[in-house]
Amino acid sequence: MNNAKMWLVVKPTVGVPLFLSAVAVGSFAVHVAVLTNTSWVSDFLSGQELGAGDAEEAALRMEQKNQTAKAGYVMPGTNEVTIIMSDGTPVKAILAPPEQHASAETGAALITR
Repeated sequence: MNNAKMWLVVKPTVGVPLFLSAVAVGSFAVHVAVLTNTSWVSDFLSGQELGAGDAEEAALRMEQKNQTAKAGYVMPGTNEVTIIMSDGTPVKAILAPPEQHASAETGAALITR
C-alpha cells in the first residue's frame, strides 16, 4: 500500500471521518444534479409515465415561442410608438423619416433608410 505513511501525518480519528464526509457530500451533489437536470426521475418518483414531463415542458415552450411583441399606437403629431414586448414590458420607439443625401456625381438625391 503506497499511502500507508499518510496515517503518520493525519490521525485516523480525523482522516477517516473527513474521507467519509467527502464521499457523502459528493454523492449528495451528484443526486441533486440528476434530480434537477432530468425530467424522467421526477416522472418516475411521482408515478407518471416516463416522458410525461417532457411533453408538458414542450407544450409550454411552444406557447411561449408563439408570443410576439405587439405595437400599441402612434400619437398624432409625434414619431413615438409604444411597443409591448412578449414579457409585458412597454418600450418606446422613435420613428425617423428616411434621410436624403445629395450625390456628388449626379446631383440626384439618395434616400437611405
